[in-house]
Amino acid sequence: MDLGITGKRALVLGASRGLGKAIAQGLAAEGVTVFAAARSVDKISDYASNSDTLHPVKLDLGEITQVDRAVDDLLADGGVDIIVNNGGGPPPGAALTADRAAWLTHFEAMAANLFHMNARLLPKMKERGWGRIISITSSGVEQPIPNLALSNGIRSAVVGWSKTLANEVAADGITVNVVMPGRIHTQRVDELDAAAAKRTDTDVAEVAAKSRATIPAGRYGKPEEFADVVTFLASERAGYVTGSKIRIDGGSIKSI
Repeated sequence: MDLGITGKRALVLGASRGLGKAIAQGLAAEGVTVFAAARSVDKISDYASNSDTLHPVKLDLGEITQVDRAVDDLLADGGVDIIVNNGGGPPPGAALTADRAAWLTHFEAMAANLFHMNARLLPKMKERGWGRIISITSSGVEQPIPNLALSNGIRSAVVGWSKTLANEVAADGITVNVVMPGRIHTQRVDELDAAAAKRTDTDVAEVAAKSRATIPAGRYGKPEEFADVVTFLASERAGYVTGSKIRIDGGSIKSI
């Protein structure tokens, strides 16, 4: 299937590993010029070294000066057609123990600066009458995940922003969607399993096995499986999909 995005330009955040890396590689395989961004670009440089379409960008969403500098560079070069809002999650913890400083720090990086960056990049999409904005959140925005209060709360704010923006820019040929990963086997999931094992004084392998047992598919997802869905949403073929939340979780969320 021709996805119709050869020659498009994409900014993929959190692209040094895990979901972001898989998405950057998936888009590049479709002929998209990908600006792969992360706080540290060493790992991006490694996997992008043999590609003409993957370009590392140093960008820490927690640092607004870096955000604006990266956006300035992209706009000076013509902007982008596709934005994949993806970033690392905050540390685990209960709602009762999350203090004000933690909420403010992580909200700035995961939401406020993200909204600011997208707002600056959107006018070029509107000029061209085409754009794709895809935000990676978590299954926790539909079914809150225990001990991930910061993630559940802040990512839910991203969902509200995304739905509102989708309605505002649909007539400009721009789609805005949210993709919710369940347990996709990335370093982040390994870290969460390790934290749960430490908290419960349990073996990590046992924690992972119990987690897989709750998934109807019986396994963790692969980053490439996740990236394939995101790549489709970024395509010309998905032009009538907007304002949606799409689960990629092996059936984990039981609600309708």
